[in-house]
Amino acid sequence: MMATSPKLADTTHGILRIVAGLLFMQHGVQKLFGWLGGFGPEGGTAPLFSMFGLAGVLEVFGGLLIVLGLFTRPVALVLIVEMLAAYIIAHLPQGFWPILNDGEPALLYAAIYLFMAAAGSGRFAIDRARSGRGGGMA
Repeated sequence: MMATSPKLADTTHGILRIVAGLLFMQHGVQKLFGWLGGFGPEGGTAPLFSMFGLAGVLEVFGGLLIVLGLFTRPVALVLIVEMLAAYIIAHLPQGFWPILNDGEPALLYAAIYLFMAAAGSGRFAIDRARSGRGGGMA
């Protein structure tokens, strides 16, 4: 079995956090700003004071905090709740299996954010710099 160095694991942890946050933000900018094809069949924006508007705010600003590695654990907890709610509200009524109800991304994001809530931010994170621990897990 191949051994993995703690530095490599910490680096890939940080890369996962950054990539997941950037991809997550794309969902939010569609809803809030109509970018990247926009929201809904017409490609518009979601009303700010709606469930989709709230989701857009969480996706843009929560995703940004995840990218920065700032308040990673509490933000990840909020995003887990958002993704589970999205699955239950939008996908589950279309059928149980995520492959059939298009709920895979919501559940995958929930799993990634569960990892971050438990393991912290990883490398390249403001959380780590704030804690004064350059080498340990934040």
